[in-house]
Amino acid sequence: MKRQLPYHGWCFVCGTDNPHGIGITMFVDDDGILTSEFTLSERHQGPPGHAHGGASAAILDEVMGLVAWAAGHQVLAANININYRKPLPLHQPLRASARLTEAGERKIISTGKIMLADSTVAVEGSGVYVIAKNFFETSPLR
Repeated sequence: MKRQLPYHGWCFVCGTDNPHGIGITMFVDDDGILTSEFTLSERHQGPPGHAHGGASAAILDEVMGLVAWAAGHQVLAANININYRKPLPLHQPLRASARLTEAGERKIISTGKIMLADSTVAVEGSGVYVIAKNFFETSPLR
């Protein structure tokens, strides 16, 4: 069973209020795995016909952080590592996923990946997120 995670207003990756944002929809399943299917356009272009590496990094940061939020941890990124394996094409279906790998009292570690339509991993990463409850006192995700 999957549940959709809420949009975050002006968030560049998952907000619906930002006209320049990516606006992807994310789901988390009963096993705590976050997934999203999306398509990028010229607004996200870096090399001709492909996504900018910063767009890939932003998407991975968001999915790796939101999988922590879905597990009940209010976090901010402290460190993310990104490995670019293949360029992300524009106007083709892509899929992102993330999972928690460690959850401590102050530190959460998660991993994520973005895959091409044929399930080839194009971009993958890991992130260290720190608990930051006070930073999000007005967040709708609380």
